[in-house]
Amino acid sequence: MDFFTHFLVPYIILFALKNRNKLAGGLGGISLDFDTFISWIGILIPSLFVFSHRGITHSFIFALVTSTLFLYLISRKQINGFISKVIRRDITVKFTLTTIGIAYFGALIHLLLDFLTSRGIPLFYPFTIQRFSAEIYYYIDITTVVIALIVLTIIYFRLDSKYRTTAMAIFMIVLISFGGIRAYEKMNALEDNPLSGNFTYISAYPTMDMFTWTIVKSDSKNGTYLTFKYSTLDKQKYDEKTVQSLTVTGGTLQSAQNAINKADSLPEVQNFKYDAYYPCINASFNGKVWKLTYFDVIDTAYRNRNLEVFVQ
Repeated sequence: MDFFTHFLVPYIILFALKNRNKLAGGLGGISLDFDTFISWIGILIPSLFVFSHRGITHSFIFALVTSTLFLYLISRKQINGFISKVIRRDITVKFTLTTIGIAYFGALIHLLLDFLTSRGIPLFYPFTIQRFSAEIYYYIDITTVVIALIVLTIIYFRLDSKYRTTAMAIFMIVLISFGGIRAYEKMNALEDNPLSGNFTYISAYPTMDMFTWTIVKSDSKNGTYLTFKYSTLDKQKYDEKTVQSLTVTGGTLQSAQNAINKADSLPEVQNFKYDAYYPCINASFNGKVWKLTYFDVIDTAYRNRNLEVFVQ
């Protein structure tokens, strides 16, 4: 989800509950996305790739650490005063056990929203690095972003309370309605494309269009994926393609597997697999060196790019 929605959802919930610490909840909601300031760690030390956007801060444990630290910093007079001057609005918050809990509530709402979107987040890190996602929303929903900006503008300019309340209600209705529509359309996409042949697994992934889904079927026995876009409006498939999980040229399968096993210990390969939905490999041997080209079955142009690794 976008930065503005992460602020607004906990803020609106606390506003509806008449909680006076709604600002702390909103700040907790955006705190996790300041992980961009620690992303350099993952760049300088590839083995610490979890230090990235939607990485370490997007887990139940480190969300508490992050929201608490963020609240502490933002509550300091020097920092708070500077920001208040820049935006010309008083954003004074206190650092207490109550506001820490409220900020963490905002962080949990952030995790829920990101759980609904593509690729997901490592909710249970450091116990597991596995990502969890409902795959309902695309990374960013443009309509939601626009409405969120309008609502924030109304709040910022302190328009009449009835306008603020109406705007916030409309935003929540749109957000929940879009989620419901997307969940319904996802089920339709899966029902319209039942498993057949040797395929034993199917899943659907969102695109920017809530009525268009990326469908992936897999045949684990033969190491094959079938992927295509599917429109639930006109019931049409397009961009259909079949992909092998492993393609070997110039050498034996066993030799290629040995090279892959060596590459698995490399941080860049682990990082790629962490980001990828269905990592596949094209392995080619020139007589001396194996060239391993890693790619994802689903090409979303989000962080993941083809990765080339050379193994003796």
